[in-house]
Amino acid sequence: MRRSAFALGCAVALSSVALTGCGASASAPVKKQDVKAERTEAARIHTELGQKYLQQGKTETALEKLNKALQFDPGYVDAHTVIAVLYESINDLPKAEEHYRRAAQLKPKGGAENNNYGRFLCAQGRYDQAQEYFKKALADPFYDTPALAMSNAGSCLLHAGKRDEAEKMLRQALALSPNDATALYSLSAVLFDKGEFLNARAFLQRFEAVASAQPAALLLGRNIELRLGNAKGASEYSRRLLAT
Repeated sequence: MRRSAFALGCAVALSSVALTGCGASASAPVKKQDVKAERTEAARIHTELGQKYLQQGKTETALEKLNKALQFDPGYVDAHTVIAVLYESINDLPKAEEHYRRAAQLKPKGGAENNNYGRFLCAQGRYDQAQEYFKKALADPFYDTPALAMSNAGSCLLHAGKRDEAEKMLRQALALSPNDATALYSLSAVLFDKGEFLNARAFLQRFEAVASAQPAALLLGRNIELRLGNAKGASEYSRRLLAT
């Protein structure tokens, strides 16, 4: 339920000692659940504002709004998730982990929360621990995007050197989401490592059809073409790589 600026001001008042005056008479009792609902709504509003400011690159203002959200409701999961993204973006990794972990604790069976923490752990090289959270994410029957967790899990298995497991997971991800860029690139890398260069090329071409090629993908393309004996194709990838 969306509220006006007046309603948000009411939520602030409800957090003070004087719990009257926002549309309630001085003699009317204020129910605890009403206060909690007001504070959660205020947290939601500040979280949405924080996310918008973060998308606009206004990091300090975003942080202010997100901290305010957590003051209203320390258990508001979305606030923990967005502030974790913010801290990760400014390379404050201890703070980022604190909030990714807290979000997963608050929703221990939540697909998105466990996937987010797993992705973060993998980025820190904590591969085995990351897989535990990907498994939790995939166990959530209400998770809307299981292919995302599969893609992240597969990519993480690749980084851990578990090539066969990575291939299996990435193919499962692509069965659900054929245009998943992360899965397409990672599967291409797996197949290159296995010496299946034509298949690696096919998946990299599918990747380039849905995403902008980053340096790692261009380097992979160059190496694939070299292994296939296509000097012209390798040279084109080198040219594009130098242009990035």
